[in-house]
Amino acid sequence: MTTQAVRPAAGQVRVVTDADLAAVTALLATDPVESVFVAARVEAHGLDPFRLGCPVWGWFHDDELQALCHAGSNLIPFRAGADALAAFARQAGEHRRCSSIGGASRMVLPLWRELCRTGRDWHGTREVRPRQPLMLIDAAPAADPEPRVAPVRRTDVEAYFDASVRMYTEEVGVSPFPRGSSRHYRGYVRELIRRGHSFGIVEGGRVIFKADIGSLANGVAQIQGVWVDPAHRGRGLAVPAMAAVVALARELAPMVSLYVNDFNDAALATYRHVGFRQVGEFATVLY
Repeated sequence: MTTQAVRPAAGQVRVVTDADLAAVTALLATDPVESVFVAARVEAHGLDPFRLGCPVWGWFHDDELQALCHAGSNLIPFRAGADALAAFARQAGEHRRCSSIGGASRMVLPLWRELCRTGRDWHGTREVRPRQPLMLIDAAPAADPEPRVAPVRRTDVEAYFDASVRMYTEEVGVSPFPRGSSRHYRGYVRELIRRGHSFGIVEGGRVIFKADIGSLANGVAQIQGVWVDPAHRGRGLAVPAMAAVVALARELAPMVSLYVNDFNDAALATYRHVGFRQVGEFATVLY
């Protein structure tokens, strides 16, 4: 028997299900660069909250799906105007369950303000990063690739795990496993390597450069986790290494994206030299 999607009243929010998959997929495809994180998760797991690990809320107007909000450890609105953002804030309620709010700054910052009105749980941020250029390259890199960059081998998983922990702690400011067990993060790193989505330079059992494809969907590969070992910084490695990552990623998707903090002048300069251009702006609220 075919499951029928429930038709809510105008302006209503509800959890979308596999019955809504076609509408959700079509909406995410309207901006494949901005939506790649959510689109990749939906493509891999569908919309059942158990399989996905969290619900996705849909905002409907005149029986038409017009906005979404991924409601997991990352709260991520998509295509949401003021009415949808207010509705998502009400749906989230006064008790915070996520560890961050992320996505396009034009939605993240108003959503955060709405959430702060619902309860004090939303006030105690660890850091707010309001301007993170969203960058894209959809052609061959403008710099010569570093030939040592290659997909990470499974035999290098421990070295790559150590580098990933150092990168995450440096970038985010906290451990990737704050509750003390590294099992889930270690499994995540192993899965990236298994899928061929981790790239690096490994010499003498030590990672000196790394980058990952964090999300892949709708012709977009989103790069994350870019890191150069501090002992190798300032030697001109970042530009050719990133050029190599772009070339490898474009074997899987024609468009390669990433986002970066606006205060990271060195990273911005690197990405521009490689050929990335800014196509939008993200923001992240960290708890």
